[in-house]
Amino acid sequence: MKAEYDFRHARRGALAVTPEKTRVTIRLDNDVLEWYRKQAEEHGGNYQTAINAALREQMSAEDGALERVLRRVIRKEMLA
Repeated sequence: MKAEYDFRHARRGALAVTPEKTRVTIRLDNDVLEWYRKQAEEHGGNYQTAINAALREQMSAEDGALERVLRRVIRKEMLA
């Protein structure tokens, strides 16, 4: 089994973090999460990227209203 993998150039440590993204914990309904995972599996891509794109589209559609709500909720959760 070791012959299958070549770790000679691998490095230990945390994954690279991009300053444009923040790791958060969010609870989603199972059916919503499964739908996005299925879409990513069938059409390629990443389900998290798709969820992010959907949230961004909603932000634009609501002219920032959803963004204000999300920020308020996140702030409240972080202070709790």
